[in-house]
Amino acid sequence: MDFQKKKKLTNITIGIIFLLGGIEYAVILPTIWSYLQTLDAEPYFLGLGLSAFSFSGLLAGPLFGHWSDRTGRTKAAILFANMFEIAGNFMYFMGLSKWLLLGSRLVAGIGTGAGASIFGYLTLSTSSQERATVFAVVMACRQAGLLIGPAFNLFLRFCNFRLGPFEVNKFTSPGLFMCLLWTLLQFLVMFLYYDLKPLPPTDPVGKQEEEEPLLKQDAGQEPAEISSYGSVNAEQGQHIVGTIDPHSADEYCYIPNGHVSEEDDGAHGNLLHRFSYMKQYLKEEVVVVLTAQFVTLFNQTALETMVTPLAQRYLNFGELQNSIMYFLCGVEVIAGFFFVRCLSTRFADRVILVAGLVICSISCVWCLIFMANPKGTYAILLTEFIVGVFLQVLGLPFVAVSQVSLFSKVTSEKTQGFSHGLRRSIGGVAMILGPLWAGGLTENLYIMLAVMMALLTLLTIMVGLSYKYLVEPQPAPTCPIAHEECG
Repeated sequence: MDFQKKKKLTNITIGIIFLLGGIEYAVILPTIWSYLQTLDAEPYFLGLGLSAFSFSGLLAGPLFGHWSDRTGRTKAAILFANMFEIAGNFMYFMGLSKWLLLGSRLVAGIGTGAGASIFGYLTLSTSSQERATVFAVVMACRQAGLLIGPAFNLFLRFCNFRLGPFEVNKFTSPGLFMCLLWTLLQFLVMFLYYDLKPLPPTDPVGKQEEEEPLLKQDAGQEPAEISSYGSVNAEQGQHIVGTIDPHSADEYCYIPNGHVSEEDDGAHGNLLHRFSYMKQYLKEEVVVVLTAQFVTLFNQTALETMVTPLAQRYLNFGELQNSIMYFLCGVEVIAGFFFVRCLSTRFADRVILVAGLVICSISCVWCLIFMANPKGTYAILLTEFIVGVFLQVLGLPFVAVSQVSLFSKVTSEKTQGFSHGLRRSIGGVAMILGPLWAGGLTENLYIMLAVMMALLTLLTIMVGLSYKYLVEPQPAPTCPIAHEECG
């Protein structure tokens, strides 16, 4: 089988993995509260069950990412992670107690850690120009899962039979269904996924290269002695160019993004090299992108939590109206991802990020003005509600795709798995805090929305101040003469 066919099959398998992730969320979420009630669970168990999935995922992401970085084998990480998905969903199907149900979401959440390994693989197997396009398609696959997931509940709700000692009903059947899907995925990964050799690294972050002589020496010619400032041995009476001292060269060469490459020899150099990858997460451009990840998901999950009770209170939306609303939002998100996919071929990631922040800010202002204390006829309230939701959903693909693509470019290619695990962990924290924040302030929407607007304003200021750094760093130019500055 040729390389291109292997790559195509691998990419299809990755798309299916994210599709199943979306389906699981859409299949489990509608029935989990009723399921917990049959197990005599207290109301707070709903929050615990939803948060448990994100909590274990945010812990597992960096670990799976580090594993794939060290071994270079993403396939093994995916197969191992899927075992947790299978086990967690089977525990959900068993449903013997509320504690087992809570444990099932913790176990299944570990399986999401494979996403860090997959994003690491996609970073290394794509060029920087096509990366945003690939990420947009992958994210659209998950949104497609969220869109078609509720359709499976149409037949799962009619399940009513026994499987050995276990009862299969509308509450337990989603766990069994997802367990079977994740098991099927194991075979797809084993036979259709390939650990392909990544593209040659072009990583300027933490990379140490040997300095090559600027001019080759003639045969039999003795090398000139170069001082720390590049002076030539005067006794030879001729200008023989040797190897420039890297210590002085780095001191005078301009490094993109305002960060000087730190290279040294001996034990001190090894120590710097060992910690160089951890220090990259403190660079301002990396901090800005991680902040974008947190703020975007915090605001998104907070608004998702607010929308349902708000629609019920002012518009009398029931289950049918909510289902239609989520379906339309899913269609809009998928269309948005493909729209961003087209834009990414024409505009830089940072331009798309700014556009997304502008849309999200407009949405937040709209909600503050019209939705915090809505008044008017039903038609006016419905129009205000639709516009607010539409703007929020529209901005999501712009920010989501651009910040993931940017993050892959401003971090080291050698640690992409761990880096994306860290990024997803920060997103997991946001997805836990967002619903908790909104859930406690559904009666005080001005406070809730004001804080969300403040976070967006802070992020916008950070992006503006660091805008010139939100690009892919280029390798530092080599100085022909060490004591001359590289312009």
